[in-house]
Amino acid sequence: MKNQLIIFDLDGTLLNTIGDLAVGCDHMLSLRGLPTHSYEEYCTFVGNGIMRLVERALPEELRTEEYVKAARRDFVEFYIDNIDNHTVPYEGMVELVEQLQRAGAKLAVASNKFQAGTEKLIRKFFPTIEWVEICGNREGVPLKPDTALVDMIIERAGVRREACTMVGDSAVDMQTARNAAIRSVGVSWGFRSREELEQAGADHIADTVEELSAILLK
Repeated sequence: MKNQLIIFDLDGTLLNTIGDLAVGCDHMLSLRGLPTHSYEEYCTFVGNGIMRLVERALPEELRTEEYVKAARRDFVEFYIDNIDNHTVPYEGMVELVEQLQRAGAKLAVASNKFQAGTEKLIRKFFPTIEWVEICGNREGVPLKPDTALVDMIIERAGVRREACTMVGDSAVDMQTARNAAIRSVGVSWGFRSREELEQAGADHIADTVEELSAILLK
């Protein structure tokens, strides 16, 4: 396979997590007597980690460092216990990842979601996959589009960069791949638009799982 190592984003790529993220944020906002947001708004808030999600959900006048940190603590405390009430894999993705493993590809996850949440979801929905790494946001490691997580995965896998591919649903993922000098595949079924992926310079864009399979199994 040309794609010897495939690194997946989580939210909006492997799993549709927006329902539980929205409920968690709405819970945090309701605790404070603040207005909640629509599904469409939450789709624009995600992609840069929980801290930025919480910050974007708060009214602008409350986005101080201290307030955002306190709000994040409330969000995480609720979300980690309610992380999979509405979350589901995108149709066909479990089967595709299993097929890639059978074909001999090395597989990994690089997410801006906090580490405990990333691991909990991946272990639940992809229990048969032997991941090279499951990387979420962790202390001391910068978020995507910094290449720190991807570099860590590539080193662990022992694969040349020209044999690596990043799969994600946002400009953040496409920029991460470009920064890391690896191929990028955007999926248009996630939280961001096809236009965003095009503008971000995705090497390929898949509109269906069948199209993604054809790209990755070359």
